[in-house]
Amino acid sequence: MTRVSTLQSTEIRIPREVVDQALHYLKRQHVNYADVRFESLLHESLVVERQHVQSISLSHSAGLGIRVLLKGSWGFVCTPHLTITAIRSAASRALAIAKASASINRQPVRLAPLEPAKARYRSPWAIDPFEVPLAKKLDYLLWANATLMGPEAIQRATSHMDFFKRVKFFCSTEGARIEQHLLESGAGLEVVAQQGDEVQTRSYPNSHHGALAQRGYEYVKQLDLVGGAKRIQQEALQLLRADAPKAAVTTLILDPTQVVMQLHESCGHPIELDRVLGQELSYAGGSFLTPDRLGHFRYGSEHVNIVADATIAGGIGSFAYDDEGVPAQRVDIVRRGQFVGYLTSRESAARLGLAASGGAMRAEGWDALPLIRMTNVNLEPGEATLDELLQDVKHGYLLSTNKSWSIDDRRVNFQFTTELGWEITNGTLGAVVKNPLYTGMTPKFWGRCTGVSNKASWQLWGVPNCAKGEPMQLMHVGHGAPYARFDGVQIAPAA
Repeated sequence: MTRVSTLQSTEIRIPREVVDQALHYLKRQHVNYADVRFESLLHESLVVERQHVQSISLSHSAGLGIRVLLKGSWGFVCTPHLTITAIRSAASRALAIAKASASINRQPVRLAPLEPAKARYRSPWAIDPFEVPLAKKLDYLLWANATLMGPEAIQRATSHMDFFKRVKFFCSTEGARIEQHLLESGAGLEVVAQQGDEVQTRSYPNSHHGALAQRGYEYVKQLDLVGGAKRIQQEALQLLRADAPKAAVTTLILDPTQVVMQLHESCGHPIELDRVLGQELSYAGGSFLTPDRLGHFRYGSEHVNIVADATIAGGIGSFAYDDEGVPAQRVDIVRRGQFVGYLTSRESAARLGLAASGGAMRAEGWDALPLIRMTNVNLEPGEATLDELLQDVKHGYLLSTNKSWSIDDRRVNFQFTTELGWEITNGTLGAVVKNPLYTGMTPKFWGRCTGVSNKASWQLWGVPNCAKGEPMQLMHVGHGAPYARFDGVQIAPAA
């Protein structure tokens, strides 16, 4: 089945006049603070399955979100109606919500100081994917899809592309006035092989939506979908014949695709300061990284250096300013194994007594309230090559490409499975293994990190489906990762 959605026009016009009118009205109401955030999102999605075009969609959404802080309490209202009358009404309702909240609020909000910015930013890209002919993009997907098919054991083959174009305009009563134009491009493949009751899946270049970067169509071309299709088809067939790993406590080397998920779940979420302070618990719980541990807790071994970097080129967690108008920053999270920093907002930074926000406040869209979200949470590279990480491993496994995950609501106890692995014997990679599962406890696991590979192996990946909030918001975040070795980890075959 093919689903097609078209737009009459994709022209994006920033409604500066109505934004200014809303701010002028709110200033006259003597609010403590207010911001008005316009956002427009253009999204194109193409999916090919079994050499047939499964879906083509092009969607556009635009609107305004208004936050008001009055007597230490927030009010938020959003609207897609970009007229002066509608915006004035939305601003009045946001003000009324703040007044009502103030009557029962026992912990008034304070904001960390901020120098208001006036700026304009455009993320770098060479080829605008929305100007690439649709037929050309579909031809490429069909070519890659045909390469995945062939042997009888191949049951399903999927290839896809996604493109996102955002225009954001942020203004505040403090005087901020920020315009940002952000473009993301991505693609991926998945093949499912079956023989009897045995079913195996391989993804390229990564699982869970492939690869996405803050770049143009040139990034899709660099992914080499056809070459990747040839590789993962053969790996899927290999997995049908492979043995599962034996249960053991052993050495694991995680490749960058798997380190990404480990970073996301066991580091990225527990450093969100709203979770830590109990402001965001209902969706996925809190954090073991409590304020008393900041600067005093050993998160991992001396090999572990983790940063949250919203400034890195190409990351889908990158921007010039967050949705509070705070400049993008590089923030140390773990330095030589020591826990030293959080992801913060202006409100949470003030509650913890920090000098300023780290610039991690973002909303999924114009109709969502900004939350503390990951930017690009990266494991910094070390000095070793992959061969050096392998060379003294008597027995262990190299694991690649996340398949499933589970972690408790404090982000301590976890288990992960990967799509495939390779047995390591005396420093040499051997047979492919299927359904590997490993378990651990976050600080103990990272404390057993005995090596991290160098910059040459470091890769930046995008995760476009990070869920948080109620109502749930899906955020685009990034993770940069090298290979990482861990000793004394429990591995077993997944059921």
